[in-house]
Formats: sequence, C-alpha cells, structure tokens
Amino acid sequence: MESLKEDLKKQIIEQLNLEDLQVSDIDDDSLLFSADGVGLDSIDALELIVLMEKFYGIQVTNPEEGKDAFLTINTMADYIEKNRN
Repeated sequence: MESLKEDLKKQIIEQLNLEDLQVSDIDDDSLLFSADGVGLDSIDALELIVLMEKFYGIQVTNPEEGKDAFLTINTMADYIEKNRN
C-alpha cells in the first residue's frame, strides 16, 4: 500500500503539473482540495478522474463516490484497492 501511495503522489504531481511540489510535500492525510492541504480545484478533480482510469482502470462515475475517494492520498489508495480489477 505504501508504494501505491508514493505512486499516487508522483502521478498527481506529474498529471496536474504541480512542479512546485515534491512527493515529500504531500502528507498521506493532507486534504487534497483544501488550501491548508494540497490546494487542488475542480479542474484538478477532472484530472484525477482521468488519472484513475488511465493508471488503474477505474471509472469514477458517481460524483459523491469521487468526492469521498479524492479526500486524501489515503482515501484514494483505499478506493483503488477496493475497486481495482
């Protein structure tokens, strides 16, 4: 699970062009869509949906499910583990 979390951080930084962030800057429990956390916005949420499909073959079609899944790196990793084929 730890390697999945590290991969997620790298993929988020790369896919969202967050050049000012390093993997070590993202805490597993940091809120992704909070100014106190990573500070992502609604456009970034769309990119995360694409990331989930591209790298993990998971389609996030339910907005409420996505909202819960994209809270933190930990919730994303849990979501992937539960929904990966």
